[in-house]
Parts: sequence; structure tokens; C-alpha cells
Amino acid sequence: MRRRRSGARIAPLFLLAASVIVLLAACSPRGAQEDSVPPLHVTVSIVPQEYFVRRIAGERAAVTVMVPPGASPHTYEPRPEQMRALARSDAYLRIGVGFEHAWMERIREANPNMLIVDTAEGIQRLTMEAHTHDDDEEDEDHDADERILDPHIWLSPRLVAVQAQAIYRALAQLDPEQEATYRANLEAFLADIDALDAEIRAALAGATNRKFIVFHPAWGYFAADYGLEQIPVEVGGLEPSAAALARLITLAREQRIRVVLAQPEFSTQAAETIAREIGGRVQLVSPLAADWLENMRSVAHTFAEVLDE
Repeated sequence: MRRRRSGARIAPLFLLAASVIVLLAACSPRGAQEDSVPPLHVTVSIVPQEYFVRRIAGERAAVTVMVPPGASPHTYEPRPEQMRALARSDAYLRIGVGFEHAWMERIREANPNMLIVDTAEGIQRLTMEAHTHDDDEEDEDHDADERILDPHIWLSPRLVAVQAQAIYRALAQLDPEQEATYRANLEAFLADIDALDAEIRAALAGATNRKFIVFHPAWGYFAADYGLEQIPVEVGGLEPSAAALARLITLAREQRIRVVLAQPEFSTQAAETIAREIGGRVQLVSPLAADWLENMRSVAHTFAEVLDE
């Protein structure tokens, strides 16, 4: 009788344990499957694009940047190992920087199955034109040919919103099961962009001088968005001639410009020459920082200070 009572007690415990095991078995395959789903492999051209992708994809994307920090996206040549790595990329998000024009066909050939998305599609490009020219430029027949389309669309919050939506569509196409997550992340990113735009407008509202001199003309879209005027030292990678440099110095004095903006990826020699002649200084601002949102916030306050000097 005792043995039967002991068995009676064990049976319910056994059934309870079995039920738990069945429940765990029913739940675990889905969780294990989700954990085992490999992330999307996305390749981008420049560092700020990595920030955009991560804001929308979160941990669902492994991002590779072609142009490393400190290198110029206008003249960069991808390394052989970078080209080979494209074989495992699901998508390439192009933005229109200089090196893409020379390398995009080879990038496409490196992985014919890779989705290539132009995140600049639908964006009207500005042209980069010098404010001062060489003495022999009275022949204007070739002016149109010398105009270079400005690739720096990531420095306009308004245009980054357009690019973000293109990135969202690409991710949703590649990974439709996560579309709702990508959509929610996109909405959060767009809200941050709207807040940034308002902050920049407030920071620059009181600037009395709306013109600034910059070595490399990266800030044309930023200037257009916020009612500023960019005066570049070089255009198309060409250093200014002595005559052009002299005219820039004269212009800076006339406009009471005291600061020359430069970026870490380029030589600051010409900028320093102008700064010395006008009794001013060189201020470094990076258009290629990794944390795009914080960098744009910082740049806005730098511009506010520079325009008030």
C-alpha cells in the first residue's frame, strides 16, 4: 500500500515536469530560429551612412564602410580585400560621392546578386562653383563643363530624411518580416531629424553675418537650408592660384569674415594662409563624423559662433 501511495505522489510530479518540457519545446524553436537568423550585410560608401543604417536596422544589419575615417571619399580607391568582401553583402547603398563613379561598375561585378540602392534618388543636386576664378577665365564657353555636382547631401537634415526613407525601403525589401521594426525605427529617426532641424534654425537665427569661407565646399546644402552663403577656397580638388587666394583674402576682409573653416581630411595650408592674412583663425569641422546627429548639433553651434565673430 505504501508503494502505491508513493507512486501516486510521483505521477503528478512527472506529469507536471513533462508538461513544462513540452511547453519549452514548443517555445524554443521560434526563439532559437530568431536568434539564428543572420543579420543583413549592408555596405555603404561613407561613415555617416553607417549611422543612418544602424538607426533604422538596429542589430539586424552588419554594416561595412568602404571609405575609412580620415580618407577622402572623392579620391578613395577600395582595397582588394574590400572588393572581395562584397561577395557576402546583401546590399550596397550608394550616395554619389566621387569614388563611386569610378568604382561602381566593378562593385556591381563583384556581386551581381547584391541589391544596389541609390539613396540620393529624387534629390536635386547643387553645383559646386568657385566664387573666385583664375585670370584667364574670361572664356566662359566651358563653364558648364566645369560645374561639379555637389555630393554632400548627408549634411542637410532635410535630405537625410529622404535618404533614410530609401534605406528603410531597401531593408524592408530584403527582410520583409522585420518591416514593422524598420518602420518604427525610421519614424524615431525622422523625429530626431525634425528636432535637429529646429535646433539648428534656432542656433543660427541670430547670426548677423551669413557668409563663411570654407576650404572644401562640403556645406552647400547646409548653407542652402539655413540661409547661409558658402565661399569655397578650392573646388574640384584644385588648390587656388595665388591670384585667387589674394581675391579670397580681399573678400574676407570686405565681409569681415574672421574664421576659415577646414576639415581634417584635407590640407589646411591654404586655409591657414587666408586666416593669417585676415588676422583670423582656422576652425576644423568634420563632415564625416561617425555620430551624425551629435556632429550636426555640434557643427550648428560652431557655425553660430563663427558667424558672430
